[in-house]
Amino acid sequence: MIVATGGLSYPSTGSTGDGYRFAEETGHKVTQRTPSLVPLHTKEDYIPKLQGLSLRNVKLTIKKEKKTLYQDFGEMLFTHQGVSGPLVLSASAVIADQLEKGELKAWVDLKPALSLEQLDARILREFEKGQNKQFKNVIHVLFPSSLTPVMLSLGGIDPDKPVHDISKEQRKAFGALVKAFPFTITGMGEFKEAIITRGGVSVKDIQPGTMESRKLSHLYFIGEVLDLDALTGGFNLQIAWSTAYLAAMALS
Repeated sequence: MIVATGGLSYPSTGSTGDGYRFAEETGHKVTQRTPSLVPLHTKEDYIPKLQGLSLRNVKLTIKKEKKTLYQDFGEMLFTHQGVSGPLVLSASAVIADQLEKGELKAWVDLKPALSLEQLDARILREFEKGQNKQFKNVIHVLFPSSLTPVMLSLGGIDPDKPVHDISKEQRKAFGALVKAFPFTITGMGEFKEAIITRGGVSVKDIQPGTMESRKLSHLYFIGEVLDLDALTGGFNLQIAWSTAYLAAMALS
């Protein structure tokens, strides 16, 4: 018998987690199950204002106090509850344990290809081109239209202020905001939003070469029902295919 019932994610497809019950009833250890590769919820009220905005080629950093838990480049998406997209989904798998203990701080580098000095030079060039214009009418060239009002709100510079009246300190502080756009992560999405389930049948109870149970002969567990998970990018599909192949070869 092969148990290939999947996890608790995608319940709309009929996935109910029955495989975990089968495993427990036959004496197997089942580790705690949590959603993984899910969107993250955030605290700040300006994040929902960006709903639908997708950012490409940005750097996401998540910290607990001074310790960096996750940092990577890629694409992310703002939602009505927080953030999503490939960067965020991968982050959710890494920060889950720490997030259970409390909120985490996060920053997005909106211009990772530029150093602070290079970004300041770019902003200064825009100021020089529009030296008699208001700040809001100059800085918008750096951002998608929906992001500009939020950056102006957080930037600490009067949007109507002429750029020739903006001090070097104000300009540099705004550049620092561009390099570290902040938000607070408060929680994770539910199983209905999760790509995979983290946790499951303990691999210590499974023969790694065949996927056969160490406790009951002729009982096999494959795929997401196992306590195996990986980052987004096809790796979880590979786990499903590879474990299925091993079980099929053992039974042939």
